[in-house]
Amino acid sequence: MEIRVLGPLTAQENGVSIVPSAGKPRQVLALLAIRANEVMPVLSLMEELWGAEPPRSAPTTLQTYILQLRRRIADLLEKCNPGSGQQAKDVLVTRHGGYLLDVQPGSVDAHEFDRLGAAGSQALEAGDDEAAVRLLREAQDLWRGPALVDVPVGSRLELEVTRLEEDRLGVLERRIGAEMRLGRHHELLSELAVLAAQHPLHEDLQAQYMIALYRSGRPWRALDVYTRLRDTLVGELGLEPSPRLQRLQRAVLACDPALDERGGRGGRIPEQFAV
Repeated sequence: MEIRVLGPLTAQENGVSIVPSAGKPRQVLALLAIRANEVMPVLSLMEELWGAEPPRSAPTTLQTYILQLRRRIADLLEKCNPGSGQQAKDVLVTRHGGYLLDVQPGSVDAHEFDRLGAAGSQALEAGDDEAAVRLLREAQDLWRGPALVDVPVGSRLELEVTRLEEDRLGVLERRIGAEMRLGRHHELLSELAVLAAQHPLHEDLQAQYMIALYRSGRPWRALDVYTRLRDTLVGELGLEPSPRLQRLQRAVLACDPALDERGGRGGRIPEQFAV
């Protein structure tokens, strides 16, 4: 079974889906999928569905949702794996105090994203920027939109979605940093322009955009990016840019050789401006 949560929720095999149409059963499936092969406590599932004060009927209602999911899994097994002997209760397993969705490694796109992101980070630590770019791009390509965009989220899923979105941004930053070290500043300009507009308060992305512009022969544009960032920070938060961004602005103004690609030793961003 292939389960995808990095975008709309899907869980299917050979075109047969087990995703319910009702909101709360979708929440149950989504949380079990993100935490696949881990026991999800009943109390955590109830908190996701009803918050800190679930109704007295919550345990019974949750059991009903589990039975509905098992019926869907049973239909899938009958259509896709007849004669396998596998039963729905072997896939959606009852464990002491909770439930576990038992799936094969690589079945859940969020898990693959984590694996590829970790492998990309290891490649970065080993100094292999080419491999890092390839692995981190593969991780990015798993995304089809905001995580669980079509699922109502409670407190538990909100934490999972926030973590995934933060990790997505981290993978993006690391991949761009590796590409900049490979000298691909000009090729990154369009992507960074969009990202800078989407994340107007994100200093690391703004700094990457400034350095890419500077190394592409557009220092005046880099200064414009800094001015917009400062105006936004001051206007919305009453804060000045960080000392690191202020140093970067002064370096652009002074045409500091440390900002040049050769001055940065093979395209590496000098430590005082590193993102």
